[in-house]
Amino acid sequence: MSDRVYAIGDVHGHLEQLQIAHRRIAIDAASGNGASPVIHIGDLTDRGPNSRGVIQFLIDGMNAGADWLVIKGNHDRFFSNYIRTGETTDGRLRKDLNWLSPSMGGQDTLRSYGIEKRTLESAAKFHARARKAVPEEHVAFIEKMPLYHRLAGMIFVHAGIRPGFPMDTQDEDDLLWIRDEFLWRLESHEALIVHGHTPIDEPTHYGNRVNIDTGAGYGQELVPVVFEGGACFALTEEGRVPVEPH
Repeated sequence: MSDRVYAIGDVHGHLEQLQIAHRRIAIDAASGNGASPVIHIGDLTDRGPNSRGVIQFLIDGMNAGADWLVIKGNHDRFFSNYIRTGETTDGRLRKDLNWLSPSMGGQDTLRSYGIEKRTLESAAKFHARARKAVPEEHVAFIEKMPLYHRLAGMIFVHAGIRPGFPMDTQDEDDLLWIRDEFLWRLESHEALIVHGHTPIDEPTHYGNRVNIDTGAGYGQELVPVVFEGGACFALTEEGRVPVEPH
């Protein structure tokens, strides 16, 4: 049995990029022995043009029996929280921003459901229209996403972990938002951490972690990766490219 595991970083509403990533995975998987899991590292929504399509694509694939798992990202939680409560803020977000700020991409997500703010429309009315437009299935899908997943000697999580703390004591906000305390840690963790959240130019292996957020939310290519036999490879149009530890 193969120990092959695929992973896809932050999608941010780019359905076509997600479909390309899955096509690359399907081509690579054809060389394996049986199906291998595909783990999506979160941030399905915001900034890109088709968050609705991204969520539906994943729901349809998983309902059809695909061995896919989706980890919750901070943008996903923003979206579901807004639809449920109308809340647009988060304790880890800068005070001058909220989910509906242009740079955060919440309005792009709602636009994919056919919702745009009308002139002089109150926040309450806008939220009521959004809540009506977003299918319950989509909100429930996000709410059921796990915060992390252990597999094949790795821990898959959206942002990272609080170093030195066991996984069962980790804070949800850290798993969705952490950066500096995690990114600057040089020592090994209890497992290899595979994460996104912090955009970089290409999948990068730091020895104790692998960052697979290749900046799709900012117009860059979504590059899936595969782990097999203790090694990591980026999946490009030309095939596998080794991602060597720094």
